[in-house]
Amino acid sequence: MNWSMPKPLLRIVGAVLIAIALGAFAMGVIRAPERGRLPGERAEEGGGGTSAATAAAAAAPEAQPLSQDRIEGPPPAPELTPEEKAQAEADKEAKAQADAASKAQAAQPQTPAPPPTPTPTLQVPDTQPTAPADEAPH
Repeated sequence: MNWSMPKPLLRIVGAVLIAIALGAFAMGVIRAPERGRLPGERAEEGGGGTSAATAAAAAAPEAQPLSQDRIEGPPPAPELTPEEKAQAEADKEAKAQADAASKAQAAQPQTPAPPPTPTPTLQVPDTQPTAPADEAPH
């Protein structure tokens, strides 16, 4: 193969590229945290090589771990005691009676109120003020 650059220069360029790649790998290993975390685990405050700002930025407040409720559904409602059952029945009856009373009241024909009777008023003509005698009309 014919190269357009001399072989010693190609070796120098290759060596520089290999040095850059090895340096980048070494920096990645050095800057990596000591111990990784699984999603949902809390970051340790003291160690790990991560700053608090990085840990706060990575926190997802809307993320929720899977729980038994989300997997199996909510647990069934607890059984009511006899007192609670009696109270619920009394509330239902009271509501039914109130509904029946409001329906009965709505079914009755409404009689309009009689119109108000007009009251006679004394109509007095307005008197206009008279000008004082010492003033001349304009």
